[in-house]
Amino acid sequence: MRSLKVNTDPKVEAVFANYPDFVRNKMQRLRELVIETAEEIEDVVVLDETLKWGEPSFITKTGSTLRIDWKEKTPDQYAMYFHCTSRLIDTFRLVFNHRFQYEGKRAIVFQLNQKIPEIELKQCIKTALRYHKVKNLITLGI
Repeated sequence: MRSLKVNTDPKVEAVFANYPDFVRNKMQRLRELVIETAEEIEDVVVLDETLKWGEPSFITKTGSTLRIDWKEKTPDQYAMYFHCTSRLIDTFRLVFNHRFQYEGKRAIVFQLNQKIPEIELKQCIKTALRYHKVKNLITLGI
């Protein structure tokens, strides 16, 4: 059985430590979902966890950068961000319809009091982490 190698920039831990108490566990859960999903993808052997634009970001050789963050200007929500020029958000809208709240072509937004649809979100994460392998499929392999 293969094991996933996660390379974490120490600065990522500092970002998580600085999230307000009321959102830290929710952000940590998004992080766990990304890592859990990466572990389930056979062709992902390395997951780089770093900062892009000051936000926790996840990068694989086969995928599109995936970011997560909470912003002070919208304190009641947090989000998972995708590359806005990819087909990811458009495809998620097509496949999952109203299961998620979207922000343009760049994010899935979660309200603090919302239960995350984890099964569907993991499909989105998997698609992002494998984007370069699935970008020519009509619904990106979902």
